[in-house]
This record gives sequence, structure tokens and C-alpha cells, in this order.
Amino acid sequence: MCHHVSAVPTARAAASSLSPLAASESSPKRMPWTLPETGLAVFHGHPDVPRLFHYFLPRLVAQGKLVLCLDGANRFDPLLIARFARERDVEASVFNKRLRVARAFTCFQLTELLARTPRLLEKFSARVLIVTALPDLYFDEDVREREAAVSFRRALEALRILRPLPLATAVFTDATSFETPRKSLFAQLLAQADQVSRFAVTEGDKLAIVGEKSPRPVLRSLT
Repeated sequence: MCHHVSAVPTARAAASSLSPLAASESSPKRMPWTLPETGLAVFHGHPDVPRLFHYFLPRLVAQGKLVLCLDGANRFDPLLIARFARERDVEASVFNKRLRVARAFTCFQLTELLARTPRLLEKFSARVLIVTALPDLYFDEDVREREAAVSFRRALEALRILRPLPLATAVFTDATSFETPRKSLFAQLLAQADQVSRFAVTEGDKLAIVGEKSPRPVLRSLT
């Protein structure tokens, strides 16, 4: 059976109060939340990972980059985007023009969105692709394991097809919070990724990112 493990209260509190991008980036103790310029990056390790992707958006928008979000977790929050705009004295329309969101409610829908991404990019020339709930949606017990596995392989192939493009792809997954025999899907995603990072709660309930797939693990303080 597939079970979703409840969040540790202190960890959830840390995420709910987190506002790293609203802080001054000139502080030498802070490093901005950034994505690689190209390749596939995976972020995991915290129950609120599908929400935390929002905090990467203001810097991307400020750089003038277009962002396409395939939201399998259904966590895209327009109110949070509006708050970012107010904090930066920027019209919300600036964010809206540079963001496009497509939602998926099943693993099959998410696979189809990934397969259609090259065509979506022809109409909206995004430089960043954000994907949530991969492979989380494929853990659904209402979907037979074989069908989920076949659909997931198609999703991985769709990600491989995107590799030559001038596109940064970032997957935000809560897979580590699930107890499921399908965890091998998560391992396959990590194997294909160019970069793997884990959100970790440090002393004082602050969040940091630990680089897991790199020449050596690097701890970058974010709060």
C-alpha cells in the first residue's frame, strides 16, 4: 500500500513561515534560491517541496525569464505570487505575463503534458520548466502498477527529449514522504537528473539546501 507520511510539525512550521526571497540578497550569510541554467534538477526531502518552488520564481521573473509550470501537485498559489509582486513593488501582471501554468490531476495527464512540452514551448518560449508531483502522482493506488510504470517511463523519455534545449527543468517532489513499493520510480528519476538537491531543516527550524548529486555535498544556507 501507498501511505503519505505526515509532516513533522516543526518542519511544516519552518516551511510555512519561510520567505527567503523577500529578504535582502546582499547579506553575506544568505544565498538566493536559484536553478541551473540547463539540465534536469530534482528537489526533494521536505513535505512542502511542491509549495517551495514558488520561492524560485521572483528571481526568474526579475531576470526576464519565461517560466512554464506543469503542476501535478495542484499547489500553484496565485495569492503567493501576488504577495511577491507587492513586496517588490511590481505589477502582478508582470508575473502573469512571464508564467504559464498547466495542471495535471493524474499521472497520465502529467505524462501527456511532458510529452507536449516541445509544442508548448513553440507558443510560449520558456527558459525554465517547473514540474511538481513527479513521480508522486504515479504512486496512486487507483492506477495499476504496470500502467503507472509504463506512463512514468514515457515521462522520463519526454524529459530526455528536452535535454538538448536551452531549458532548465526543475522537478519538485514529495516522493520521500510516501511509503510505497513504487519508490523505484523515484530512484529512476534521480538517476536521470543532472543535479539533485534536498531541503533540510537546520538548527532553529531554518531551511537549507543540500546538494546530493554533485562532485561533493555542499550545504547552502537559505535562511
